[in-house]
Amino acid sequence: MAASFLSKHKHIILYGVCLALLLFLLKWLELRLIIINHAFEVYIGAIAVIFTALGIWLALKLTKPKVRTVIVEKEVYIQHEGEFTPNERELQQLGLSNRELEVLQLMAAGLSNQEIAGRLFVSLNTIKTHSSRLFEKMDVKRRTQAVEKAKRLRIIP
Repeated sequence: MAASFLSKHKHIILYGVCLALLLFLLKWLELRLIIINHAFEVYIGAIAVIFTALGIWLALKLTKPKVRTVIVEKEVYIQHEGEFTPNERELQQLGLSNRELEVLQLMAAGLSNQEIAGRLFVSLNTIKTHSSRLFEKMDVKRRTQAVEKAKRLRIIP
């Protein structure tokens, strides 16, 4: 708990310690009779130095970009030139029906559920049922994942 507090407030604590050290230094110099005649100028100079440092620190904090660059490596599957032949072994392993395969191909073409239903002359609920069974068999949650996995397994071109 204490480490968390220190890490969250380290700038404030550091600022306070610096101010305390500066005050100690000024009092020590004052006691030594070095700045008794010029106390006002020294105090003004110290305040100017503190506010200059605070302004520089604040400017650096405010101008620091808040966007982090994250590099993500992802495999990109390149289609082979020539005629496409579906991977029959993967089709049998997944257990996709011909209609589910048709729905998957139309999804890959970018059609909505309504457009797929119109193209296949079935109801929207039927397409939704085919889609949910397709997602379940392919172990995915979204259309984009299903299309990407199907292309990776060479089920669709």
